[in-house]
Amino acid sequence: MQTVKQLILHIAAERKLFLDQLINITELQAQWKPNPDDWNITENTEHLFWAEQGGILGMWKTIHSSGRKTAPDSVHRLLNNNLTWQPKEIVPTVAAPRMGGPLNFWITSLDGLQDLLNAFGQDLQDDELRLQAHPHPISGAMDFHQRLNLPDRHRKQVAALLVAMK
Repeated sequence: MQTVKQLILHIAAERKLFLDQLINITELQAQWKPNPDDWNITENTEHLFWAEQGGILGMWKTIHSSGRKTAPDSVHRLLNNNLTWQPKEIVPTVAAPRMGGPLNFWITSLDGLQDLLNAFGQDLQDDELRLQAHPHPISGAMDFHQRLNLPDRHRKQVAALLVAMK
């Protein structure tokens, strides 16, 4: 199993891959939507900020709460590959894009979460990775290892937007 440090480095690498694809995006491109119900690049980036910030806070609160417990075995089998996610989920309000603004604000905000994640990683020990974390709002119960190892589906969504706008 991966260590806390390895998982956090993986998140940093995934975030960098996401942000690297936005380097030459104009504000006009960042606001483009192929369909009215789709999120644009700025909305995807804002969502990632809120989702990651909320995830870090939830995990941090959990490791400092009393009554830590091992996650049930069924949880460990459930989410190895995000199998519970549908193509278009209803995002929880706390993680929904809601403030707008320039793409660069959300790029900078999302990138700034690494220091917060690193500090959280100092608090979480390798032997706690199989303890139950706070539930994911869509996928439900999971342990800290699963919570830190969620695949980044949003990079693919933004890549598809970039292809579609050409």
